[in-house]
Amino acid sequence: MDYETVKAEDFGRSLKGMGLNLLVRDVRRLAAFLEGVFGMTAHRLSADFAIMDYHGELFQLHADGTYHSHPLPALLPEAGPRGAGLEIRLYVTDPDAAAERAAAFPDAVILQPPMDKPHGLRECYILCENGYAWVPSRHL
Repeated sequence: MDYETVKAEDFGRSLKGMGLNLLVRDVRRLAAFLEGVFGMTAHRLSADFAIMDYHGELFQLHADGTYHSHPLPALLPEAGPRGAGLEIRLYVTDPDAAAERAAAFPDAVILQPPMDKPHGLRECYILCENGYAWVPSRHL
């Protein structure tokens, strides 16, 4: 499927399994962060929407305004972090390299530096400007 030209209804019908949509303040800005830190690819990138590809796994970014008639935005804070309690785990990204690259993004926060964990992973926690916790991980 060509994600750059696929019609919205065809893309929607192709989705299966579990999906992840993140409501964000600035789609282009978060897409640049995800590409720069985690090597993701953005498709259909606009001010309102992006399809993000992480090693063949897809998820979507939506600007707040795209949910204008949806009840979810009423739950979002006007400022500050949004993603409390959500970990987005990226099992194919080196946590040391990701933490180093995140330093180039002024709004990124290294919540926990890379470390070996007892559950068999080396991981770190990086918060994006929207407050979502991105967890690059590698098997020990």
